[in-house]
Amino acid sequence: MVPKIFSFFSGSGFLDLGFEMNSFKIEFVNEYSTSFLEAYKYSRKQMKLDTPTYGYWNTDINEYFTERKEELKSYIEDAKKDGSLIGFIGGPPCPDFSIAGKNRGRNGDNGKLSLSYVKLIIERHPDFFLFENVKGLWRTARHREFYEELKEMLGNAGYIMTERLTNSLEFGTPQDRDRILLFGIDKELCDTLDDFCWEKYIKYDLKEVKNYSWPTQEEFVVDSEKNCPPDIPEELTVEYFFRRNKVDKHPNAASYFKPKAGLAKMKVIPEGDDSKKSYKRLHRWRYSPTAAYGNNEVHLHPYKERRLSVAEALAIQSLPKEFSFPDNMTLTDMFKTIGNGVPFIMSSGIAKTIYSFLEEVV
Repeated sequence: MVPKIFSFFSGSGFLDLGFEMNSFKIEFVNEYSTSFLEAYKYSRKQMKLDTPTYGYWNTDINEYFTERKEELKSYIEDAKKDGSLIGFIGGPPCPDFSIAGKNRGRNGDNGKLSLSYVKLIIERHPDFFLFENVKGLWRTARHREFYEELKEMLGNAGYIMTERLTNSLEFGTPQDRDRILLFGIDKELCDTLDDFCWEKYIKYDLKEVKNYSWPTQEEFVVDSEKNCPPDIPEELTVEYFFRRNKVDKHPNAASYFKPKAGLAKMKVIPEGDDSKKSYKRLHRWRYSPTAAYGNNEVHLHPYKERRLSVAEALAIQSLPKEFSFPDNMTLTDMFKTIGNGVPFIMSSGIAKTIYSFLEEVV
C-alpha cells in the first residue's frame, strides 16, 4: 500500500518530505509563493526525488473551486484508478491565529485559507486528510470556536477525526515548537479511531525534556569550545544538529544576514539568552526556541558574531543535510519558508503514525 498525497500550502516541502520518506507518494503539489515552490523543485532535484505525477501548481487554492475545479477532480480520479488511498495534507498560513502574529483570526486573509482548505477537503473528499496549524488556533478562545466549526463541517461531511497539540521536541527535533494536528478519515473506510495512537513514534516526554538541567546563560566568547553537559539528551541540542548536518560545509553555509546596525549588540548578548522577542542567542547545548525569523525576530549563533545561517536554520528544522536552497533565492524568502515549515523529523513521525494506522485498519 502506497497512499498518494495531494499537498496544499506546500511551502518548500518540509511536511511533504517527511511523508515521502515514510511510505507515501507525493502526487500533487500546490504552493502560492513562486519562490517557495521553486525552492521545493530545486531541493527535490538535489535529493534525486521524482517529480510529482500531477505536477507543481503555483496558484491560489480557491481556484480549485472555479477554473481549476475539473482539473483537480480529474487528477484525483486518475490517482484512484489503481485502488490507492488518497490523502490531502496541508498547513494553511497561520499568522492570523498566532499569538506572535496578526491575530486576526477567521477574518484575516490567511485565516480565510483554513476555511478554503476544509471546503476543498469536503468537496473533493479524499480518503483521509491532515490539517496542521499553530497552537493559537487551539488555545485562543475565539480562534478555537472557529476551529470547532471547521471540525463540525468535516464531521458532517462524513469524516471521523482525532487531534493532538504536539511539540516537535517530542519527536527529537532540537526546537520548542507547538502545532495542532488534526487527522481525519472517511468513516466509510473506518468507523473508529480507537487504534490511532499519536504517541506511537514519540521519543521524548515533553515534561521530562523541559525538566532536564539545561544550561542557561554563559558569557559569549567567539569560537569558544564547550563540552556537552552530562545528564541532558545531546541529540536534542542545536550543536548536535549543526555537527550532524556539517553546517559549515553546507551549500547555504554563507547565507546569512550581515547587518551593520546591531552588530555591537550581537557582541554582548550572553550565549543562551533567549529571553527577549528579538536578538535571542541560542545555547549550543540546548534546543532552540521556535524557528520563526519574521517580525524582526533575530536568532544569533551561539559562538559566532553573527545571525544564524540558512544552513544552521535548516539543521534546527531537522532537515537532512542534503536539503538546500538555490543560490538565487533571497535570504528573506529562505528564512521565511524555513520559519513556516514543519520540522522534518516531526513530519516523519506524523507520517509514520498515519501510515501505521492506515496499514492496520484499511
